[in-house]
Amino acid sequence: MKIVEADGFEFRFEDALDAFVFDETDSSKHSFHGVPMKGVDIVAEFEEAYVYVEMKDYYDSSIYDVLGAATDEERKLRQKSFKWLKNYLKYKFRDSYLYRYAEQKVEKPVHYVCLLTFDNALNSRMQKSLKRELPVGKASRRWVLALAKSCQVVNVDKWNENFPKWPVTRLADAAAGGA
Repeated sequence: MKIVEADGFEFRFEDALDAFVFDETDSSKHSFHGVPMKGVDIVAEFEEAYVYVEMKDYYDSSIYDVLGAATDEERKLRQKSFKWLKNYLKYKFRDSYLYRYAEQKVEKPVHYVCLLTFDNALNSRMQKSLKRELPVGKASRRWVLALAKSCQVVNVDKWNENFPKWPVTRLADAAAGGA
């Protein structure tokens, strides 16, 4: 069992060979890479695959919810915010893949999971948009390898429902005796 704490969450990867904070800022840690590129929060290695995990904890998701806009101006602002976040998540994955490529650590399929604190509908829209741009699967006839085997955008409840062998808890919830 590998336990990783990052950004207010604790993950328990039951069957992981390794799992660690990938965007480490402490230069004394073995996972510190120290180059100015974006990195996902956690990388977990399993026998058959790698899982990249990116987390974003937002108290107010409304600025990303285009469908909830009341005016055209508000819709445009929310579309801009949604696009910014989608691109941020996309480049987190791509830069992490480049890091790992340089480390010769992309020999297994890579799965990308974003843990956002949005509702399921907004996460679903983000997942659809992100999958299209990563791209997920083999995107070009010239490519031999896929960059990402899969991409999921989930909240804590969906994470625990989809990945029961890798439960996640908010550290504040765990300290208060919550799930």
